[in-house]
Amino acid sequence: MGEETSVIGRRCERAVVTAYRDLRQLGSDDMMAFQACTTLYRIHHPESSLNEARRLVAEWIDHHVVREAGGPTEGCACA
Repeated sequence: MGEETSVIGRRCERAVVTAYRDLRQLGSDDMMAFQACTTLYRIHHPESSLNEARRLVAEWIDHHVVREAGGPTEGCACA
């Protein structure tokens, strides 16, 4: 897992990616970290369905952690 290479504009996105990286570094398995981050997203966005939260969290983890891509991602409309 690499260092964050881009600035993440959305607070919820930044919180999810940071939490995922930290949990994985501390020894949590992928699914446990993913579930925790889905819960975290839903705390930021209680109006979000579980499926929507899972999709966004998976997209953000893939973009920022797996592919280590820079630039903006699709996602929620918050700042």
